[in-house]
Amino acid sequence: MKITVSDIKTHDINPDMFGLFFEDINYAADGGLYAEMIENRNFEFFKTTGDRDAYANEYDGIYGWYKYPKDCPFVVMETRTVNPLVIENPHYLHLKTCRANSGFTNKSFDGLCLKKGEGYRGCFWMNTPAYTGEVNVIIEKNKDIIYKETFDVSAEDGWKEYKYSFKAPFTVKGAQLVITLSASGEADFDFISLFPENAVMGVFRKDLADLLKDLKPGFLRFPGGCIIEGNTLENRYQWKKSVGDPKSRVSNWNRWAVHGNNKENNFTSRFSHYNQTLGLGYFEYFRLCEYIGAKALPVINVGLACQYMSSELVETTDPAFYDYVHDALDLIEFANGDLGTKWGSLRARMGHPEPFNLEFLGIGNEQWETEKVNFFERYTIFEKAIHSKYPDIKLIGSAGPDVNTERYEAAWNFYRENKHKPNFTYAIDEHYYMPPEWFLEHTHFYDDYDRAVKVFSGEYAAHPKRIGSEKSGNTLQGALSEAAFLTGVERNSDVVVMSSYAPLFAREGFVQWAPDMIWFNEEKAYGTPSYHVQRMYSNNVGSWDLDSDSSFDSDNARIFYNASYDAKRDEVILKIVNASDEDLSVDIELEDFPEIQKIYGTELTGDSPWAYNSSEYPDRVAARQLELSTEEKHMFPKQSFTVLRFGF
Repeated sequence: MKITVSDIKTHDINPDMFGLFFEDINYAADGGLYAEMIENRNFEFFKTTGDRDAYANEYDGIYGWYKYPKDCPFVVMETRTVNPLVIENPHYLHLKTCRANSGFTNKSFDGLCLKKGEGYRGCFWMNTPAYTGEVNVIIEKNKDIIYKETFDVSAEDGWKEYKYSFKAPFTVKGAQLVITLSASGEADFDFISLFPENAVMGVFRKDLADLLKDLKPGFLRFPGGCIIEGNTLENRYQWKKSVGDPKSRVSNWNRWAVHGNNKENNFTSRFSHYNQTLGLGYFEYFRLCEYIGAKALPVINVGLACQYMSSELVETTDPAFYDYVHDALDLIEFANGDLGTKWGSLRARMGHPEPFNLEFLGIGNEQWETEKVNFFERYTIFEKAIHSKYPDIKLIGSAGPDVNTERYEAAWNFYRENKHKPNFTYAIDEHYYMPPEWFLEHTHFYDDYDRAVKVFSGEYAAHPKRIGSEKSGNTLQGALSEAAFLTGVERNSDVVVMSSYAPLFAREGFVQWAPDMIWFNEEKAYGTPSYHVQRMYSNNVGSWDLDSDSSFDSDNARIFYNASYDAKRDEVILKIVNASDEDLSVDIELEDFPEIQKIYGTELTGDSPWAYNSSEYPDRVAARQLELSTEEKHMFPKQSFTVLRFGF
């Protein structure tokens, strides 16, 4: 078998082609990337039940908090709103104890995980008009005290913040935060918080943030996904509520709290208390983009709730519709505006006087045209308003939730009919979640696309059959099919300018959707085989694609490849997927290139196509580095993905 690569340039490759998509699903934000360790820190959580167009919210502000000692009859906990810390989140905890050294404790998802020698910083706000004495902050497990700090407080009317910090003397899982009063009495508490000191920028869980940074992503799409639409318009992600003082950000029930609800489970689930504190808001998102070196790609709502889960919308004839348009314009001002603007000055007050240099904006998510939903008109209104004020912003359109359907064809007809308009759209967002075989059979999917309108492969993932646990769906087989499909994406990078796998994160035991790229628990995080495929692509982006040919039928041989040239390093990059069940030797000929001086690369394979990673075996499927002599034949193991770099 032979692959011949010529020095003929076919087209440039977008250096930011391989990016990421973050959505708060599977407890990706609170309980995940957002490093806050306390659950329901401001006593504002809701319990949400119901299904399409019939959702019910029940305030449940004590959720996650329990009496201490457990079920103690001398402790009374209730929420009040008479004298709030902030009016935006008016509820707070009123504690009454009739016994010394009693109080309350927090659930903290699966319990606190502390690591030996690492630091932690906490705070809480307290109002004590009727209490004088000591307040104890305790970290304990099974009554064994790991850390304790005592504050002396006096009876005074008014909220006051108390801070503390400590280093864990040993590693422990399943610990809990406890706050007690040393004497009987009453006091109010709010905004109880605990963060690891090594949180990136004081916000992001370090192991998760660094896994993202290692991908060297070109962009980061945020916040959704269905999150931006909401199951109701009130429930949609409203960026203006996610900026400013974190204490004042209005909490929201998460759209994924009702995922999987049906008549059989009484339209409720164990995720009914899935909420968003919005501690990870738009300011933090833009800063995360800076940390991982990615361009921001925010998505905005166009007056439509999730079309799958709701029929709610704001008509374009309703004056309220233009609130959505103004939200988009104001978001651009928040990102890019100078200090003399309303939203640019807020960004500066939050600690970032320099603009974030936003280039992209997504107009809606998975929207499609129907008799009742005029998405094409909405897109046109947004496009005109945005480009009238910000002509250089690159807009991302929607092709709906799937491909090869009538609604998908209608969307493409709409954009192609408007392709003569300058900057009407930068790229069209396509989504597909398919079995591995679909990806192997569609490596030529983009070969015949109209080159005048570009594609953003915004959400995709192979969905193999799961065997047992949810994470067992992230198999080597699925990852290899994605790698094969991406050879076609890269080969057609003159039309596909951006791509991102979805979803990004999943917390073990808190999963609504799988497979996912990165899994984690309270202690550790690990990449799936799909993560390693993404990393191998995003760390090996060529400057332009190269013409190539082979002596075999790629589809029948189940060998998929693409070649590119890295102008910065003066290297040819060859990506090869061997999806067959045999080890294969392939002769590689580089035509019209100088003599090869070195060959090196990366290989991903495993002991079975069904192999997957877990917290117990995080590296069962992992990429390994290759160092090859220039004389060696190139052997590609069965069920493998290999990236080779040839230097001159």
